[in-house]
Amino acid sequence: MSKKSILASFLFLLLLVAAGCSDDSVQPESRLKDYVKLWNEQEFEEMYTDYLTASTKETFKSEDFVDRYEKVYSDLGISDLEVTTAFEGEQEYEDKEQVTLPIKVKMNSIAGEIEFDKEVELKQETRDEEENWYIDWDTTFIFPDLQKDERIGIDSAKAKRGELFDRNGKGLAINGTAQQVGIVPEQFDEAKKAEVAKILNNTTEYIDKQLNQSWVEPALFVPIQKLAKDDKDRIEKLKAIDGVQFRETAVREYPYKESAAHLTGYVGTITAEELEKHKDKGYSASSVIGKRGLEELLEEQLRGKDGYTIYINREEPVVIAETEPEDGQSIQVMIDADLQKTAFSNMKGVAGTFSAVQPETGDVLALVSSPSFDPNDFILGMSFENYAKLEGDAKQPLLNRFSATFSPGSSIKPLIAMIGLNTGTLDPAKTIHVSGLKWTKGEEWGNASITRVTDPKRPVDLEAALQYSDNIYFAQTALAIGEEKMIDGLQELGVGEKEFPLEYPVRASQISNDGKLTDSKLLADTGYGQGEVLMSLVHLASLYGGIIQDGTLMQPRLFETTEPAVWKDSITTSEHAALLKKDMRKVVTDGTATAAKSDKYALAGKTGTAELKKSQEEKGQENGLFVAYDQNNPNVVMSILVENVQDEGGGKAVQKMVLNTFEKWDAKGLK
Repeated sequence: MSKKSILASFLFLLLLVAAGCSDDSVQPESRLKDYVKLWNEQEFEEMYTDYLTASTKETFKSEDFVDRYEKVYSDLGISDLEVTTAFEGEQEYEDKEQVTLPIKVKMNSIAGEIEFDKEVELKQETRDEEENWYIDWDTTFIFPDLQKDERIGIDSAKAKRGELFDRNGKGLAINGTAQQVGIVPEQFDEAKKAEVAKILNNTTEYIDKQLNQSWVEPALFVPIQKLAKDDKDRIEKLKAIDGVQFRETAVREYPYKESAAHLTGYVGTITAEELEKHKDKGYSASSVIGKRGLEELLEEQLRGKDGYTIYINREEPVVIAETEPEDGQSIQVMIDADLQKTAFSNMKGVAGTFSAVQPETGDVLALVSSPSFDPNDFILGMSFENYAKLEGDAKQPLLNRFSATFSPGSSIKPLIAMIGLNTGTLDPAKTIHVSGLKWTKGEEWGNASITRVTDPKRPVDLEAALQYSDNIYFAQTALAIGEEKMIDGLQELGVGEKEFPLEYPVRASQISNDGKLTDSKLLADTGYGQGEVLMSLVHLASLYGGIIQDGTLMQPRLFETTEPAVWKDSITTSEHAALLKKDMRKVVTDGTATAAKSDKYALAGKTGTAELKKSQEEKGQENGLFVAYDQNNPNVVMSILVENVQDEGGGKAVQKMVLNTFEKWDAKGLK
């Protein structure tokens, strides 16, 4: 290599070194920007190790810096941290060993927004033979007034959870009180421990666990278990035992207990999974959250926001941030709590569901699932054993049936008749005459046939077919309507839509498993409710309401704030509706629903039995249905389904449940 080449290479290296020496990293502004970037990313370990002055590290150990930042930011719910430099451009600091530069700090916390300005002092230090700028840090970087040995305090002011009320202002979920049972150890007779455990349906081991907590002292009240304030029998028994005392405590209360449990749901302490799901929404590990029903569905509106005060703990506290509590929103639903309770009581614990709808407004007056559970038990303390009993119960009391769909059985027949009348494929005066209890299309169906309960031994028209629930008549009606018109007709009734238009999540009704009725046997079975049509009871009640309203089908409405609205404006004509109403009255006076006859009410409607079996030959479960209204005062349609009616007294028992509900609940007082 020539001397000129060597000289050129040497000069190039010098230029590189010079460029390196003038790199922004040795300027205090760029050094502070790097520190701020790490701060925004909350990389506290690197901030401490690489950016703090030696004197800072002598004063504050790593845990004083890293651990404290992490704990403060976690405890205060710090989010949206935004630290920015508050200077423009850069200057030369050849002769300076110390520089002060401004920054702005902004963040959100559980007590609201926190914002402050800070002057940052940077000092030049040499480490590992390299000179650089380092931050002279102290605790005022966390909050401006915070001194080294001071602590940050948090006070909370609990927000009241919004309450749930029925249409008449009766509480469905309220902020009530319960009796906290406790033991004062020095006054308690240990020989009575087993007796206390038995009264509380608990164990002596559990009581020992509560009494052996580290904080317990002989004279202190030790909480054991909560009891409902109306649990008077157990309260009186416990009051007679020395050392057992009571204190009133605030709890969520469900006055309608089992009757509205699936509707209201209940609240409980948030789980780790729920906390993760709702992160950044202000919940903490001790928060209460809706677990089921309306409590869960309306969590955002009901929960409210607790108020917090963040302060520096001194004789005269220095407030860093403060927010007032915001109580949750109370919500009124269109449910009639008395009807809800009456219907549930009349079902007497059988497995099934009941719905009631006001035809003129679409107001949903009742959504019942039976059997049920007492949501207050979850508030007061549900034991593992009791929960296991609920889970293991063959009647599935934890299952919400009113949100599910079922085969409608013969209760679909007025709707099939309506589709036939609308399409002109059904002449109500025209009769069919089939001898015997079975009818088939022959080879097309193989061994399959349609079976009816009674052979009238005479020609059957629409009135008689509804009156005696003739499966063969409605199978032939469905075949006459045809696949295309049947699907269109059901869709006009809201069957087969993706969603059911109720504010509460109720499963949408379906036409068939694949939405088609290509198979003629399936089409025929659909005509009398034994196909693959599935409907919720609230949908069924709403559709009967559309007949009552001469073809105007109102959208079902659960919340008072939802304006009444038409869902389908003409599902049939007033002439067809009048015909169906006349025929449905005959079902009760002279047909399959005579068990619902009453001197007080002119009930009209349709019965149904849905057979759940895999083959025509086997004997399967039978669900009994009845949809009814009072023709003299048609302001409510009630629909009921009872499972296993072959074991529960048959269809007549189902009809009696509806009649008893009309008789025990005064519909005339409906507002």
